[in-house]
Amino acid sequence: MSTAPAGGVTVRVPAKVNVQLAVGAARPDGFHDLANVFLAVSLYDEVTVTPADALTVTCSGPDSDQVPLDRTNLAARAAELLAARNGRPGGAAVHIHIAKNIPVAGGMAGGSADGAGALLACDRLWGLDTPVAELLGMCAELGSDVPFSLLGGAALGTGRGELLTPLDAGSFHWVFAVADGGLSTPAVFREFDRLAEGREIPEPQASPALLAALASGDPDALAGTLANDLQPAALSLRPQLARTLAAGTAAGALAGIVSGSGPTTAFLVRDDEAAAKVAAALEASGTCRTTRIATSPTAGATRI
Repeated sequence: MSTAPAGGVTVRVPAKVNVQLAVGAARPDGFHDLANVFLAVSLYDEVTVTPADALTVTCSGPDSDQVPLDRTNLAARAAELLAARNGRPGGAAVHIHIAKNIPVAGGMAGGSADGAGALLACDRLWGLDTPVAELLGMCAELGSDVPFSLLGGAALGTGRGELLTPLDAGSFHWVFAVADGGLSTPAVFREFDRLAEGREIPEPQASPALLAALASGDPDALAGTLANDLQPAALSLRPQLARTLAAGTAAGALAGIVSGSGPTTAFLVRDDEAAAKVAAALEASGTCRTTRIATSPTAGATRI
């Protein structure tokens, strides 16, 4: 990944893992209230914006052929929203290039990261210096995970995940197993609703034990508290993910969990040595396409 060409701005944005994803019942607007404990992890996309005659999007990197290059792309929508808010006479006349390194449609908020990256990059390119609170408000309009992609670090997301409270977090090591193909987040939520029919769903709450483990930096304590209410729905749609989870824990991971809506699975490990061992065992198991090693937390969207 290279720096921005002359006249351009490049922003680096991280992937995320949800160490807790508590999901409430469907709301009248179709969304769900969440208690979503995010960690930004050291897998990044880089979003470069340069002046152009019209809004265009290109993408390179792993699985870039799966990334939409039209105005449905969150990066394009972010540029248009910022331009409209500021009454730019030429609109969002920029070229956006996304250098992909976050798994696509993998439950790690890669599209949301690109939206946050484009928003910050266009803000800097156009010399707007929009206050962070306003940028976070625009992020929330773009999608539930976009605000955290801008903020990074560790945070509790409430509402539909867009209302953020920063959290204390020690350093943790992860292995991510990337599955073949993606999973649609709306499809996973629909399956959650189907599986939940006829039973009472409690209000989502952050786990005090998990928050304490996160702050302590103790991987053994955190391993015992990882939780994802969307995991049964993801496993219902992709049963083979159970084999991946079993392979990772058999290889020595402290815990395994579906990342967000999946199908990427996340394995908490003790250190770099354990990460290498678990990643090698997962790749040898044939239960995933590839693996990625990362640490958390890391900074949010950052100009480079």
